[in-house]
Amino acid sequence: MFQLKPLRARSFKALALSAISLLIFMPLVSSAQNTQPKPSPTQSQGMGGVSTGATINYTSRRTVGITDPRAPLVFEDMTQKTALAKFKHLSGSSAKNYILEGVSGGIAIFDYDGDGQPDIYILNGSTIDIMKSGGKAPHAALYHNLGNWKFEDVTDRAGVANERWGMGVAVGDYDNDGRPDIFVGNYGISRLYHNNGDGTFTDVAERVGVARKGWSEGATWGDYDGDGRLDLFVPGYVEFDLNNLPPNPSEAGRPGSVGQNFCQFRGTPVLCGPRGLRGEPDTLYHQKPDGTFEDVSVKAGVNDPQRYYGFSSAFVHVDEDDLLDLMVVNDSTPKLLYINKGNGTFEEVGYPSGVALNENGREQAGMGLAVGDYDNDGRVDFYITNFSDDSNVLYHNDGSGNFTDVTFQAGHGESTYPFLGWGTDFIDFDNDGWKDIFVANGHVYPSVDQHQWGTSYEQQPLLFRNLKNGKFERVSAAPSSGLAESWCTRGLAVGDLDGDGRVDVVMNNMDAAPTILRNVTANQGHWLELHLIGDVSKKSPRDATGAFAYLTTGSVFASYNDPRLHFGLGAATKVDRLEIHWPNGATETFDVPGVDRVLTITQGKGASNR
Repeated sequence: MFQLKPLRARSFKALALSAISLLIFMPLVSSAQNTQPKPSPTQSQGMGGVSTGATINYTSRRTVGITDPRAPLVFEDMTQKTALAKFKHLSGSSAKNYILEGVSGGIAIFDYDGDGQPDIYILNGSTIDIMKSGGKAPHAALYHNLGNWKFEDVTDRAGVANERWGMGVAVGDYDNDGRPDIFVGNYGISRLYHNNGDGTFTDVAERVGVARKGWSEGATWGDYDGDGRLDLFVPGYVEFDLNNLPPNPSEAGRPGSVGQNFCQFRGTPVLCGPRGLRGEPDTLYHQKPDGTFEDVSVKAGVNDPQRYYGFSSAFVHVDEDDLLDLMVVNDSTPKLLYINKGNGTFEEVGYPSGVALNENGREQAGMGLAVGDYDNDGRVDFYITNFSDDSNVLYHNDGSGNFTDVTFQAGHGESTYPFLGWGTDFIDFDNDGWKDIFVANGHVYPSVDQHQWGTSYEQQPLLFRNLKNGKFERVSAAPSSGLAESWCTRGLAVGDLDGDGRVDVVMNNMDAAPTILRNVTANQGHWLELHLIGDVSKKSPRDATGAFAYLTTGSVFASYNDPRLHFGLGAATKVDRLEIHWPNGATETFDVPGVDRVLTITQGKGASNR
């Protein structure tokens, strides 16, 4: 039974929490809304949650072309200066007639070869015709970071082309050999690319038992049972039958068509789903000592018998114990929060915890998920993106697994309403020690450009500055800057790509090249990045997934959920205390020799410069 408990006292004057999971790797994508499309005479419906009422017409679009010539430059678009400009994402037809065509686009930032330079892996989609014919889908791409904003396409050499309809990607060192491996959630059959350590990968999904069939979305790695081996959770989205397709909105009104038998949004025919389509159950794979996995979803209580439309997930420390809990964001259905009971099972507490619905008691679209401590109280909070005509949602962690929707108090209500959000993350873009929020946007209905609904198909990204008082403000976009441009984005990944201590952004855009944004923020604070290595012999995963990192300075503190934990320090030039809580429950305290550097910390062996 889920019980409310008083918050455990902490002795730190200033601390921040980071549970290392796939967060920056997940696609954080979805396809739903809270303005419900008009149901057709069939059982299928357009994407949506709860109707917000009558159609409102606007004289201008509020999601594109909003700039301020007085605004400072924050992000510079580097795409055309890199090899990433040659990549072309493809996902179905330009009309987006089916829900399958509107979702693809996961992306990951990780150092696959251990040279200290974060690399980039970008998923690709496919088409209905290719899937039906059994042909090869467009390939994904792995870009090796050569430094100085030079990237080399090593996809073929590495053997990670995927050539399936890619949805989500999660990176983790599942076999504890010190090399990151790649799980790719596909529509069809998922893959697990094992890192061979020589620049190549081998798909071992069938052999180890994680070749999930169906529609797999934003997976997450985590050692939920504390045996030192990473386990894998994969949300299931929609049962989509290529041989029994929903009504095609492009055929509406054509001679011989089925007339009004179409899903509609504000009277306009649109793609159907997820409402009206059958959802898929979720899957939890437990890793056995021999390196293979077994499906324990039902036994653990996380299989989602309601068949909600699973989209994003994260293993994360929600309460005050040392066990990894599980957050699952669903599309157009309630969100799920599983509390780890410590016996191999979980208890679902979405409703009593306060995260299942928004503050008005409504289901939301549930697309992207960001996990981070925005108010520096030592507890992880959740930020979730949603459909246009609805706001994104910010859940404050009140302690003991209880959350409060503080969206409007924090300034994320009206400011996000016209946007359709996808990938999102907490990032300290100016290194002032307080987590800001980045949101990638883009609609799912190309036809919105034909109407004055105040929104658009391609949309600007959003950056919200943390005002350090529980509130945020939108950072204005300088003309021609990265924040001023518009894309139809799905996946988002963040990381320090050039080693200058500033967090950069990469986005995967529908039917276009990706976008790579260099953080050029002036007046940056000091920073510290940590690369943690767990002790496998003591039952800590080698990549330290699930570790806590607490850092205290004389004035400010922060943390960042990344394979290399990023701490913005503000004006502080000295770290008073660094405390690591390893996945096996052990705690170590370290002296930090200085700031503005990368430290490698190995469990039981101390810290060293990169």
